[in-house]
Amino acid sequence: MHLTDTHAHLYADQFNNDREKMLQRAIAAGVTKFFLPNIDGASIDGMLAMVKAYPANCFPMMGLHPCSVNENYLAELEIVEQYLTEKKHDFCAVGEIGIDLYWDRTFLEQQRIALRKQVLLAKQFNLPIVIHTRNSFDETFEIISELNDTNLKGIFHCFSGNHEQANKVIGLGGFKMGIGGVATFKNGGLDTLLKDIELEHLVLETDSPYLAPAPHRGKRNESAYVVLVAQKLAAIKNISIEEVAEVTNRNSSAVFAV
Repeated sequence: MHLTDTHAHLYADQFNNDREKMLQRAIAAGVTKFFLPNIDGASIDGMLAMVKAYPANCFPMMGLHPCSVNENYLAELEIVEQYLTEKKHDFCAVGEIGIDLYWDRTFLEQQRIALRKQVLLAKQFNLPIVIHTRNSFDETFEIISELNDTNLKGIFHCFSGNHEQANKVIGLGGFKMGIGGVATFKNGGLDTLLKDIELEHLVLETDSPYLAPAPHRGKRNESAYVVLVAQKLAAIKNISIEEVAEVTNRNSSAVFAV
């Protein structure tokens, strides 16, 4: 059985002391594909170094994270466009992009502009998108639905919304919902929602080093823990973990074409 972690920041500083061992733990657990979302210009070198070290396992994205959108966002967007245009690296998606209103709304308009620009870049280069919607589903969905077409596809990363929002994602046609550690949280509510969502609409993720699943909640997350998410999803659906792996792997392959 093989599993896919569709969203993991494995180049993050939190892994500096044991990155290779962490990756080997994941591979030993059956997690063999790791999709790496970019943050901003400062994270590119570390991400590409991981891809160079593990070309059969690690697949990079290129994008500007909404939390890195500030006064300098236009220069950061130029970096994203430059990397995509030069095609020196085989990026699997434009991501992680979106809107984040968890802390404040200071750069909301700049985040909207950055999101729109990056979706258009994804369409230009025929790449999927990986979307961040923390405290911002409605604002983000408005732009995605406006720019959606029959070729656009991607993942709503760390989905933790309600039934109405899930149906909106499904209605777009080419999008999946990324399910991670939140599904394992006691009284989190996501398990109830997942009972009603067909497995064909879901992919697995960790968002490592963040949002570790139970029983590791509050500690550093790592890709080996995607197994715990798969086990939880299997229990919710009353199916085998092998079926969860088969379907979610197929779903991720449909998005990333890897």
